[in-house]
Amino acid sequence: MYVLSFGSKPHLDPTVKLVEALEVLNRNPPAESPILQVQLACGFTPLHLRTFLGAHLSDGFPNHRIKIAPGLFGDLAGNLERLVETKNGTVVAVLEWPDFDPRLGVRILGGWRPSQLPEFSRTVRNYAERIVNALRALAAENTVVVALPSLPLPPLAFTPSWYMSRLEAELLELRANLAIRLSETSQVRIVNPQKLDMISPLVDRFDAKAEFNAGFPYTLSHADRLTSLIASLVRNPQAKKGLITDLDNTFWMGILGEVNPEGVSWDLDHHAQKHGVYQQFLASLAESGVLIGIATKNDPALVEEAFRTRNPILSQKHIFPIIANWGPKSESVRKIIEAWNIGADSVVFIDDSPLELAEVQAAHPEVEGVLFPKDDDRVAYQLLFDLRDKFGKLAVTTEDGLRLDSLRASPAISDVQKGEGYTPERFLREAGGKLSLSYNKQQPDPRALELINKTNQFNLNGKRHTEASWHQYLSDPAAFLMVASYEDKYGPLGKIAVMAGRVQGGKLSIDHWVMSCRAFSRRIEHGCLQQAFAKFGASEANFDCVQTARNQPVLGFFTELTGRPEVCTIRKEELEAKCPPIYLTIQES
Repeated sequence: MYVLSFGSKPHLDPTVKLVEALEVLNRNPPAESPILQVQLACGFTPLHLRTFLGAHLSDGFPNHRIKIAPGLFGDLAGNLERLVETKNGTVVAVLEWPDFDPRLGVRILGGWRPSQLPEFSRTVRNYAERIVNALRALAAENTVVVALPSLPLPPLAFTPSWYMSRLEAELLELRANLAIRLSETSQVRIVNPQKLDMISPLVDRFDAKAEFNAGFPYTLSHADRLTSLIASLVRNPQAKKGLITDLDNTFWMGILGEVNPEGVSWDLDHHAQKHGVYQQFLASLAESGVLIGIATKNDPALVEEAFRTRNPILSQKHIFPIIANWGPKSESVRKIIEAWNIGADSVVFIDDSPLELAEVQAAHPEVEGVLFPKDDDRVAYQLLFDLRDKFGKLAVTTEDGLRLDSLRASPAISDVQKGEGYTPERFLREAGGKLSLSYNKQQPDPRALELINKTNQFNLNGKRHTEASWHQYLSDPAAFLMVASYEDKYGPLGKIAVMAGRVQGGKLSIDHWVMSCRAFSRRIEHGCLQQAFAKFGASEANFDCVQTARNQPVLGFFTELTGRPEVCTIRKEELEAKCPPIYLTIQES
């Protein structure tokens, strides 16, 4: 397997990494595999950049054939402008200083005299405007990934190198303004210069020999590390959903049972600032929709007192659930995952004890265990960057803010279900469920693709999409997209279901149907199916239904509805005859 350069093998010789990359490219999937087509735009000879990018993309998309099409050498702005007809694709633009003025490189001579330097400000801004306009136009129909200039500026100023000249300041300002303007376009993703600085030192990036002889300016190590970040932006991997943390010497410094609530700390005065910064980071994750739970070996009353009297930075209202007992941590982790109703592979468990981590991972091998470095401030700070990568997302959605509230409503629902006279029919009838359906595929809701790519239990077939393939799928005139939102008297759940398929000759062909596990047992799936028949006047629906390791709930739905364990077709009359009452108010938005 190809290992990213900032992963477990960061010190491999660059030549070895190039050989590995070439080996990956020679292991293409079968000819019938889907193609990931990438348009690569850069002003220099792509050479090893194309090789490393292909290898990293192959690593991120193992079931796709990777096709990278480079543009013409020496004309980045023109390459971007010529791609204007590209739709539903992926465009990678790697910018360097000569793209804004050839004299900012070393292959064009005669342009560094002091009298010429004032001209640079005008020319670079003109080229920058062309590049921004071209990228924005491409982003209207494609996913666009941009790497801003990453090489050091050449020694073109007359000041000594330790003195910043006005021209250098203007060029750095230009790069910052480019980032600001492009980041305002949602379909443009920019390689984070700070992350690149952390994994690829500036002094190791420029290869003068390769630039002079072949027009390729990067060292092999820089090409490898830069393309690893580009590939991550193209792939946009699914973020982890939940973080379970220990308390003692992790969430705070000190052992609660020994020092009591007044003795635990997370501040500078007690040399425990790393714990405070950790809490602060967890509070940020919680606000962005990450579920935070606590598994601790402690007296529950003492834990409750600590949160009530000490007011940690991450307050108790942002944590659910808190499980404090003296039993195995693995059992507490199991209860938390069940309360969240998410897959164990979406969970990170953090503890300061290697023994506790080993015990949890032995019982839950899919949970990612992370050691909290209680005795190393430097590593503790680095941990926050690692967690940002595991839980980071491109945007915070309304559903992210609703997730914790919907989980907190579960006990109230459970109490109703345990009450006297409870029946499922009565519960659904009195819940006041409201289902809102949207059919806009011209500007598809990003939540739709997110649900398709991360939902496992109520998932018709487990098939995933890249952004390019998703937009290509929806561009079919016969295709439709349904996105369902739900709320009831217990609170809103947001957008929780997606159905996508094609309408042909009065028949529905359903290719994708997913629903969040938070929406189970409300007959939302029945309502969606009824409305799909009514919306398109269909007489029959055929389903691309494939059993996966985890989609038993959707298979169970079909069995319950039709009495057949492996259904591929439902007729309208059959649905009307066998569909139970849904008790939902349904509207189209």
